[in-house]
Amino acid sequence: MTALVLSLAAVGVILAFLGWIFPAGSVREIVVGSVMVACLFANAILLLAGDGVVGWREAWWNVLLLVSAVLAVAGGGPLTTSVLALVDRGNTRAQSTQKAGEVLRGGALIGCLERAAIFASVVAGWPEGLAIVLAIKGLARYPELRSPDQPASVTPQAVAERFIIGTFTSVLWSVACAGLLLSR
Repeated sequence: MTALVLSLAAVGVILAFLGWIFPAGSVREIVVGSVMVACLFANAILLLAGDGVVGWREAWWNVLLLVSAVLAVAGGGPLTTSVLALVDRGNTRAQSTQKAGEVLRGGALIGCLERAAIFASVVAGWPEGLAIVLAIKGLARYPELRSPDQPASVTPQAVAERFIIGTFTSVLWSVACAGLLLSR
């Protein structure tokens, strides 16, 4: 079972990096993100059906720790843009969360840092870290979310929606990846 869990996690990492290659919101990115999520769920089922990582050699657990961390950080970007693309279906250009990304600059880098901090907090058993990360992100983004100087091509609601959906998707993904290790 150890080999299967590690293999599925490694496939997830490969898909995560592949997701960064495709254009944001493209059908290929959405498919890659969906398969990546399926790999994570398959791993969760395998670990829940068995004894988790109890009894694993320390070296294999460390490999899963590293692979899960990379999956949490790298996989969240394509997954978040895929979710935002699915939310945008049928929206006008001014309501588009993709267009709102022009207001919330640096989202990909901020998201990677956010996922790394959340993953580390959960794995370290320090859930208060989630509150700190989300508070810092919310306070740092507040001026952009409430700025009256936003371009006319995007609504303030679309900017706020992008922030909320992107943050929730990113946080849930990194917590789910950390969850693989909590069966120890």
